[in-house]
Amino acid sequence: MKKSLIQWLGLLGVISLLSYTAAVVFAPLAYPGYNWMAQAVSDLMAENSPSKMLWNQLASPYGACGIVSIMMVCVFVQGRLNKTLRQGIYLFAIMYWISSVGYGMFPLSDSGYAGTFQDFMHTYVVTVLVVLISIISLILFMAGGFRDKQYKSLAIWATVTLLLMFAGAIGVGIVPKEYFGIAERFSLFAATGFNAVLGIYLFRGFRFTSSDMVKK
Repeated sequence: MKKSLIQWLGLLGVISLLSYTAAVVFAPLAYPGYNWMAQAVSDLMAENSPSKMLWNQLASPYGACGIVSIMMVCVFVQGRLNKTLRQGIYLFAIMYWISSVGYGMFPLSDSGYAGTFQDFMHTYVVTVLVVLISIISLILFMAGGFRDKQYKSLAIWATVTLLLMFAGAIGVGIVPKEYFGIAERFSLFAATGFNAVLGIYLFRGFRFTSSDMVKK
């Protein structure tokens, strides 16, 4: 079956993930002494970070492609799936907008936490909102997906993503500080990876049958 432009745009979610991965892997090359096992990813894009320019270059497709992909998912699922899954998708899209706009407006002023207003907004407002909305949206994916057998695989992806996010959130609090960066990356890649998964589902049309076109 011929794919629509909206479905093709779902592949931007994969490009977003690849862009983010490239930034996380290669931006440290421009940051002398950066220890990826101990330091946060946000240190690479801090206002005074020596790697900020390289980060911006490598991650430039990440935000734009991720936003377009999830918004196309929102458009495509109108009248499709079930209400709970659609709510999960809409919340996930809201989370992506908050992340993109919030972190862009309030980057860390320095590596770690320097205590400025923008550091507070970055760490305790934007990050908290992103985490809470992500968790709620993933729970909705699980509830809607496990309830409807044809979307069980999507629910499984959401479950794995949620477990990775919890592993990261719990890990940063219990692992020795020299391994903080490893734990943090579980949470960061979980959300970006799940957006890529949604993009692939969009590309494949969520495997709809004629009965799926009716709202539930």
